Amino acid sequence: MTTNNDLQHLVELRRKIHKQPEISGEERETAKTIVAFVNKYNPDRIITDIGGQGIVAQFGDNTNGPAITIRAELDALPIQELNSFHYKSEVDQKGHLCGHDGHMVMVAALAEFLAEERPTKGVVNLLFQPAEETGQGAREMLNDPKFDQIKHDYFFALHNLPGYPKNSIIIRENVFASASKGVIINLKGKTSHAAEPENGNSPAQAVAEIIQQIKVIPDTIKGFSLVTIVHAKIGERAFGTTPGDAVVMATLRAYKDDDLKTLDAKARDLCENVSSKYSLACDFEETEVFSSTLNDPECVKLIKDSAVDNNLEQKELDQPFRWSEDFGEFTQKYKGAMFGLGSGEETPALHNPDYDFPDDIMQSGIGMFKSLIKKIAY
Repeated sequence: MTTNNDLQHLVELRRKIHKQPEISGEERETAKTIVAFVNKYNPDRIITDIGGQGIVAQFGDNTNGPAITIRAELDALPIQELNSFHYKSEVDQKGHLCGHDGHMVMVAALAEFLAEERPTKGVVNLLFQPAEETGQGAREMLNDPKFDQIKHDYFFALHNLPGYPKNSIIIRENVFASASKGVIINLKGKTSHAAEPENGNSPAQAVAEIIQQIKVIPDTIKGFSLVTIVHAKIGERAFGTTPGDAVVMATLRAYKDDDLKTLDAKARDLCENVSSKYSLACDFEETEVFSSTLNDPECVKLIKDSAVDNNLEQKELDQPFRWSEDFGEFTQKYKGAMFGLGSGEETPALHNPDYDFPDDIMQSGIGMFKSLIKKIAY
């Protein structure tokens, strides 16, 4: 059993990372810190700069037996931290307010265990992924030729979850977290003097109809889906000008990838119909695309057994989480599963400016990953 004294150097590592957060695509120094820590334990192989700042440290023989991959995220959020403790973010408008600092340190800690007890069969991959928050990092790692050199049979990850009892394990087969995407609807008409709106073509009415109608599209889809308007803008702050341009931004989400495709298609049809009605040009973009995170039943069983090994409370979800996680890119291709680790019923919610990863759940996360590794690589 890991003691609090054993964990102190890990707490210090997390707090060092917490003070210097780097957002998606900028994780160079964070990656260097993780590589320096893991290298102290002599991995058999370490591959860096995969799909950006991605890292895979390997322990064991990747030609003899199964490969288990444990994944963590490197990126922080573009949010101003409001905490006052001594290790708060030193970077303006950036903060580790989702717990990725804790996630990566728990996975890095496995290097110590693996150095002392090398896998007796197969290989353990410790994977550190950039750009999870934008939905790009997993896809970019998968598309990097370096990734093809690495064997993967099982993929596991956790996410800390405020609102659940500390150290509880949250489990679900099949869909664990939703698919989602951001859509940007650009409308172009024609400006005119504000005193002569009839000489222009304002997109204002089209914007009103799109916002009104796009939000009810989920009512036409059998499975869960949701549209959230996140931004809208018409014209400029010019009281003498009738607007000629507009943009509407929304997040589309659904439990299932097929339902997200249906939602996306209906949203596009709506925008084309409305823009045609008002003789406007319409451009439809997408960004931050996340597949649903699918949990393999065998991998969920291994998680349940590992929770028993660690004497941790288990909670099975009735419904998937509405939020998205790009770990789904890995489980679309490989057998794998994500589980939740309760971070406290009173802990501020993820992405809140006063959130901080609770160090006292670190031991449970490390214990869960050790159990999973022992079931596969020993």
